[in-house]
Amino acid sequence: MAETLFQATRRQFLKGGFRGAILFLMGAAASLVAWRSRADKLVWQLDPYQCIMCTHCATDCVLEPSAVKCVQMHPMCGYCKLCTGYFEPEPNRLNTGAENQLCPTGAILRKQLEDPYYEYTIDEELCIGCAKCVKGCVLFGNGSFFLQVRHDRCVNCNDCAIARVCPADAFRRVPAGQPYLLKDRDRHG
Repeated sequence: MAETLFQATRRQFLKGGFRGAILFLMGAAASLVAWRSRADKLVWQLDPYQCIMCTHCATDCVLEPSAVKCVQMHPMCGYCKLCTGYFEPEPNRLNTGAENQLCPTGAILRKQLEDPYYEYTIDEELCIGCAKCVKGCVLFGNGSFFLQVRHDRCVNCNDCAIARVCPADAFRRVPAGQPYLLKDRDRHG
C-alpha cells in the first residue's frame, strides 16, 4: 500500500512537473511576444526641420497616394490673403486667381475669415505629399505647412521606401505613443 501511494505521488509529481514546464514555456513565449511587440512599437516619421521638400514623399511611397500628407500648424500661420503655400510663390505676379493655385490636386482649402485674413486647411484625402505648398510656405511665409507621415494610412514598412531615398535623411523611427514630430512656433529652421 505504501508502494502504491509512493507510485501515485510520483505520478502526480511527474504530471505536475510536466504542467509546470508547459506553463513555464507558455510564459516565456508570452514574454518574448511582449518584448518583440514593445520593440515593434516604433513608427516612421518625417522631421519637418530636416525636410528639404524633394518630392520623394509623393513618388516613392509604396502607397498610392502617399501616406505622407501636408499638415498645417495653425498657431504659426499668418492667415495671409496671398499665401505662398496656396498660390504660386512668384512675388511679381502673385494674385488670387484660381489659375495661380499651387496645389496640383486642390487639397488646400481656403476660407475667408475677414479681409485680409484667410484660413487654410488641408484635405488629406486629396493631398499627395508633393510638398509644393510646403516649399512655398517656407520660402515666403512662416513655415506653417509641413509634411508628416499619417499613421492611419502608413503600413509601417520595416524598410521605408521613402526613407531609403530621402536625400536629407529626414525620416526616422519614433515611438508609436508619440508618432508626430510637429513644428514649434518658437523654433524657425
